[in-house]
Amino acid sequence: MQTTLYAGRASALSQPLSCTGGNRAGARAGAFAALPSRPQGRPSVARRQVTTMAAAAAPAAAQRSAPAPAPGSGLGIYTASDGYMYVDGLRLDDIRGQVDASPFYVYSQAKIRANHAAYAAALEGLPSLIGYAIKANNNLKIVELLRELGSGAVLVSGNELRLARAAGFDVARTIFNGNGKLPRDLEFAVQHGALINVDSEFDLGNITAAARRVGRAARVLIRINPDVDPGVHPYVCTSMSESKFGIRNSHLQWFLDAIKAEPGALELVGVHSHLGSTITKVSIFRDAALIMVDFVKEMRAQGFPIQFLNIGGGLGIDYRHEGAVLPTPRDLIDTVRDLVSSLGITLIIEPGRSMVANSAAFVNTVTGVKTNGNKNFIVIDGSMAELIRPSLYSAYQHIELTAPHHTPKAVYDVVGPVCESADFLGKDRELATPAAGDGLAVLDAGAYCMAMASTYNLKMRPAEYWVEGGDTLKMIRRGETLEDHLKLFEGL
Repeated sequence: MQTTLYAGRASALSQPLSCTGGNRAGARAGAFAALPSRPQGRPSVARRQVTTMAAAAAPAAAQRSAPAPAPGSGLGIYTASDGYMYVDGLRLDDIRGQVDASPFYVYSQAKIRANHAAYAAALEGLPSLIGYAIKANNNLKIVELLRELGSGAVLVSGNELRLARAAGFDVARTIFNGNGKLPRDLEFAVQHGALINVDSEFDLGNITAAARRVGRAARVLIRINPDVDPGVHPYVCTSMSESKFGIRNSHLQWFLDAIKAEPGALELVGVHSHLGSTITKVSIFRDAALIMVDFVKEMRAQGFPIQFLNIGGGLGIDYRHEGAVLPTPRDLIDTVRDLVSSLGITLIIEPGRSMVANSAAFVNTVTGVKTNGNKNFIVIDGSMAELIRPSLYSAYQHIELTAPHHTPKAVYDVVGPVCESADFLGKDRELATPAAGDGLAVLDAGAYCMAMASTYNLKMRPAEYWVEGGDTLKMIRRGETLEDHLKLFEGL
């Protein structure tokens, strides 16, 4: 159930690594006037006079090429011309004042809609299926929204398939991926008609056995490893010969022969490749697609009715907010459009990050500022437990204070309270010196952030909210509590 917290409109006043490890390339007005005060015990977000620490100044940030939007007039998460951060029409500090606890995640529903619309427009005129990668963000309300917009779903576990069914997806428009799919989950997938990717010899055996037990042919695609280097961090690269995913392209005929031997259990309907994630050059999609087109032609020549070409997902976003010109969904689709058209085939794409990442912020409260003499730290209530990407991948996510500050700038590491030296959200960030209670937002937090959150140090997974219709805040996931944790042990 979604909880509406308030509705209102802002006043007009108011270097990635390659797969092989080398370098690659005013006050609020109107609707907010009658809002209840911040709950007891929460720190105020009022501006304070603070004592600053000495630190070497970093180079000034580059000026943005486009002017900042007027307050409340932008789309998604942005800093407006008044210096405050907004989510669509709502000022982020006003949201902070109304939610029950910090930290929390907040999304722009309108931004998710716009991201999906960009893919739909790019695919116009092509037989296609947008398969949202649920692993990027499995919030049920977000998944339901994407289903309502016409998306299919890409799954990497049996529970993701069950979530997709709970969200109302037509299972025939879902794709079950993974290199270690469990037999019980395969039976569920076959029974409900999901497309299933074949990832290995043993995986094919498990799919065949599941189909026999269910008494229904499994619709399968073969995931072929094209051995194309996408030039991304090795942890998010999936297409090289060293990858744990997919089959060797030189071993394809063995799989075709094995499928021919099981006509009642297996129906080969497509091919699949997935290059990786955070990809910034669409030319590699064409490189892989050219290889896959040859495989499609060979399979059809052997009598297989190939209907689907799945080129995966992985389109990157501008995490650094430095004005980088990155490929759009249309750039991606135009790269392979002629190949798909020539085959008379249905194109499947699997966007996750590019569908939801830039729709959200992870919002924190500053606990304090400290220095050890050589390094300055902003300590916040959020941590690697709620957002692990920087600690896990050394990933960069842009960080901003939620309100304008006139205090001196310094270079800080932004860290949490978890008992690990790896607990950081950002390193060497030039920021104005905040005071305890000020807001700090980690941007582009809609993908692989909440979905990867844990309860390490018994930091409970936080609540999630979205802004709906530009000016209405709703809770879309309750925050977990210690009581929820203790219930796991009741009666044992």
